[in-house]
Amino acid sequence: MNYQETLHYLFTSTPLFQHVGKDAYKEGLENTHALDAYFGHPHRTFHTIHVAGTNGKGSCSHTLAAILQRAGYRTGLYTSPHLVDFRERIRVNGEPVPESYVVDFVEKHRHFFEPLHPSFFELTTAMAFRYFADSQVDVAVIEVGLGGRLDCTNIIRPDLCVITNISFDHIQFLGDTLEKIAAEKAGIIKSDIPVVVGETTAETKPVFLRKAQEVGAPIIFAEEEHLLLSHTRTSDGQYLYQTVDYADLKGELGGLCQLKNTNTLLSAIRQLKVRGYALTDEAVREGFAGVCELTGLMGRWQKVGSCPTVICDTGHNVGGISYIVEQLALQTYDRLHIVMGMVNDKDISGVLAMLPRKASYYFTQASVQRALPAGRMKELANKYGLEGEAYPDVSSALAAAKAAATDKDLIFVGGSSFIVADLLSSMK
Repeated sequence: MNYQETLHYLFTSTPLFQHVGKDAYKEGLENTHALDAYFGHPHRTFHTIHVAGTNGKGSCSHTLAAILQRAGYRTGLYTSPHLVDFRERIRVNGEPVPESYVVDFVEKHRHFFEPLHPSFFELTTAMAFRYFADSQVDVAVIEVGLGGRLDCTNIIRPDLCVITNISFDHIQFLGDTLEKIAAEKAGIIKSDIPVVVGETTAETKPVFLRKAQEVGAPIIFAEEEHLLLSHTRTSDGQYLYQTVDYADLKGELGGLCQLKNTNTLLSAIRQLKVRGYALTDEAVREGFAGVCELTGLMGRWQKVGSCPTVICDTGHNVGGISYIVEQLALQTYDRLHIVMGMVNDKDISGVLAMLPRKASYYFTQASVQRALPAGRMKELANKYGLEGEAYPDVSSALAAAKAAATDKDLIFVGGSSFIVADLLSSMK
């Protein structure tokens, strides 16, 4: 098989959450342990940092990886989902895993894993860990796929755990209260390994404290350290932070959610230094300022067009969309156009209730099975006073928005990671 044939095999022969949702979710770690043993426990050959949370874990994972790279560490980065190419999920020093490695991995090992019927994520995690070991990385930043306690990344014993925040998402798997969701995320906390928690609520903080005490893990609440003192906007839409440890720290990522992420990262950096990581001031500054180029991060309040301005963002739940709505309100434009689509297992009503009524909407659907049909999206949105037409795909919705917009208008594209994925794929 060539690379494209291998991807087709992976996407069709293993249950892929990105496409089918809950039917791809496998509770338990039996397959993960079997794969790990078969591949020789590769994660034991390098250091790891484990990052969980409802929102912000992708940005935090990429920024940590960028800092480690600039500090001279050979750095693995494992994230999900991918937006344009599968290889985005598995990187070493920012470079995606080679196509040839993906092909060879499947060809050489399918005799073992096919009888297991692993999920796509189980198999991809095994591939990532083996690739990092083969690439002789010093450290890998590992982003949790879903939850924490039963996520197949949770076989690692990291140097540091980070939990960014807790809000409602994937409630069919993780629970329908913040306490239940927090308990699943807290499942990555391990004995004697420090955990940095970015944000808490009255419901979630006791859960984290209790778990940390049970297993004997030092716990640090970033919001109590107050390492981020203030921030200003630069002319290019980025941030200039004043922090306890770094004056005039420039942050490339311009989304409002990055204020919380940055505070979390500052606490995480302190803990990594305590654990012996040689993170110079220069490495921290270069990592924050160049995370997208260093790691290939996309889709975080990303400007993809001018005249009219086109912005996309992967925020896809109530917690993520709240930041986007707040940020849209801060922008300057004549008219606002929103290209919007969601998947059918999210809190669609909760998101629609937050969106600005004073905007023109272009309802659409992503090219995944989980996508809510554009017509249904329009029907639901109309109940919340959101007016617009339905379009069969992202490209046609964006074309309609551009046709209706003037140079001084703003077009926002989002509602789902998969909407952004289709947008970026169409621009290749």
